[in-house]
Amino acid sequence: MQEPQTSVDTTANEQAVNEAHPEQSTENHEARIAALEVALEEAKAQVLYVKAEGENVRRRALDDIDKARKFALEKFSGELLAVKDSLDAALTVENADVASYKNGVELTAKQLLGVFEKFNIAEINPLGEKFDPNKHQAISMVPAEGEPNTVLSVLQKGYALNERVLRPALVTVIQAK
Repeated sequence: MQEPQTSVDTTANEQAVNEAHPEQSTENHEARIAALEVALEEAKAQVLYVKAEGENVRRRALDDIDKARKFALEKFSGELLAVKDSLDAALTVENADVASYKNGVELTAKQLLGVFEKFNIAEINPLGEKFDPNKHQAISMVPAEGEPNTVLSVLQKGYALNERVLRPALVTVIQAK
């Protein structure tokens, strides 16, 4: 019965064959080197492909970001064009009285409010509310009847986009006595 060969026995056998036939050993090494060179070239090509693909993905993402910045307001701008058209039409009217201008301005204001609602722009009109420094900017404090730190008058309405203040309301606040 024969014993199984160990790796030491296998290496010894290969050395014995290589010593007996040195030209065959050189051919094996050359073939192995050629195969490894082919594998190395394939690996290099794969690395270059993956690198180029990563660069293409990065470039496409940057292009998408750039387009998003450029055209983020496209829908909003399109909606505002209707309001602008209404204002232009009002300016072209030759013989109009104050009442017709007032009606036109009211309709245009309704159009604008519709655009604001569509894009979640909310008006901040805090008359009679407690002063909130996050949403209001106090221009002055005046002594008056009422609870201190309550908004007495609104000089300019504020606006918020998706509950984020775009412009605080300019207000006058009741002063504590």
